[in-house]
Amino acid sequence: MRSEVPQVLARLLEAADDSARDSAWKAFLAEYSRLLIYVTRRTTPDYDSSMDAYAFVLEKLREHDARRLRGYASDGRGKFTTWLVVVSRRLCLDHHRQRYGRTGLAESDEDISARAARRRLVDLATSDVDNVLAAHATDDDPDSELRRGELERALDVAVTELPAPDRLLLRLRFHDGLSGAEIASLLHFASPFHVYRRLNHLLSGLRQRLGRLGVHSSVP
Repeated sequence: MRSEVPQVLARLLEAADDSARDSAWKAFLAEYSRLLIYVTRRTTPDYDSSMDAYAFVLEKLREHDARRLRGYASDGRGKFTTWLVVVSRRLCLDHHRQRYGRTGLAESDEDISARAARRRLVDLATSDVDNVLAAHATDDDPDSELRRGELERALDVAVTELPAPDRLLLRLRFHDGLSGAEIASLLHFASPFHVYRRLNHLLSGLRQRLGRLGVHSSVP
């Protein structure tokens, strides 16, 4: 089922002349600037750098007659705010790479962070099945490490089956480390309680998906 394009976005994309486009762009900024600034501040904590990233995001969203924003209008799936968070976060990463380059150290830090996030999610997704590995595995136990690697790969497959909004929720919580209150504000949940309830539901579903993939225990 296709989601309806927000009126403020439709107005921008349907603007017939420069004056109408300028007016529609101002309305778009009035509606979504707070969300975009939130994303840039989370991605680039330093204030000055985050404002530079914010300006970069606005430039890229508007260039080529709002080509990126038209990508949502042609697809129309999921909530626009969820889609906008994903796109703007990618643009922030592009801005960082353009400004600072892709250093080996930065890549290593990103890989470490991603691996830690996957491991935490693995522990939570298998905790109700069996917690023996978490309690007894050590870094120099090759069998345990092999088993954990299999779990991580199976979990990656299970997560790809989830809808984009659910994948974003897991990423914000386990990769970006946002609190329930921050996620509730960003993704428009009624309260942090509703965020955690949704997370518990997702973890339960992931356990079921892991079971269908043949993962019934975390024991090596």
